[in-house]
Amino acid sequence: MNFVSPLQRGILLERYKRFLADIELDDGRRITAHCPNPGAMLGLNMPGLPVWVSLSPDPKRKLAHTLELVEIDGGLVGVNTMHPNRIVAEALAAGAIPELSGYDLCRREVKYGVASRIDFLLEGAGTSHLTGASGPTQARTPPHQRAWLEVKNCHLMRQPGLAEFPDCVAARSAKHLHELEAMVAAGDRAVVLFVVQRSDCFAFSACHDLDPKFAAGLERAADAGVEVMVFSCEMDVTGVRIAAPIPWTRS
Repeated sequence: MNFVSPLQRGILLERYKRFLADIELDDGRRITAHCPNPGAMLGLNMPGLPVWVSLSPDPKRKLAHTLELVEIDGGLVGVNTMHPNRIVAEALAAGAIPELSGYDLCRREVKYGVASRIDFLLEGAGTSHLTGASGPTQARTPPHQRAWLEVKNCHLMRQPGLAEFPDCVAARSAKHLHELEAMVAAGDRAVVLFVVQRSDCFAFSACHDLDPKFAAGLERAADAGVEVMVFSCEMDVTGVRIAAPIPWTRS
């Protein structure tokens, strides 16, 4: 997923009211940017951190700039929670997630559960083409004709190398886990995929202290057959791309 325009660098002055961030750009201008992140942004909202913002060409936007990346400990962290679905959509189209390859159709925002919409519904028992050491091979889709895929953004790291979700109480995400369990009970495949918008994490864990209900729900969902996938990302100021799977550490 490439950014639509070159990013501008600045220094974070204050993040407030969840969706606003005052920033001093490197050219000396002070701006208020849209912060597309409803979470706590623990460790990523301190004044003085270097940040990168995008500039929208839409003249109707109230805030022209959007906070995209935060620099911390020598690396970049993506804080725009609107991006993981785009990142996953491109990865699915490119076959960059082999565990989710082989489906004929990918639909977005399909209604399911109780007043919810799934991020992606993968359908059809097609054939995927994989390249192995001995050359191209074919792999059939798993026996499930449908896979319900829910995507979650993750950027919290409190211990070196350990990504955690969520960074605050996430009641809506806990609700999604229940709904994915229902899809498994109905005979379908269900997956929750955590996109870690940083490249310095090598393990993943649910935040038991920040949201014990979600952490318990993730364990219960996994025991019920919901697949838990976690992927790190390659990050730079031009874009964000799915990189490699990282393991989930269960309690």
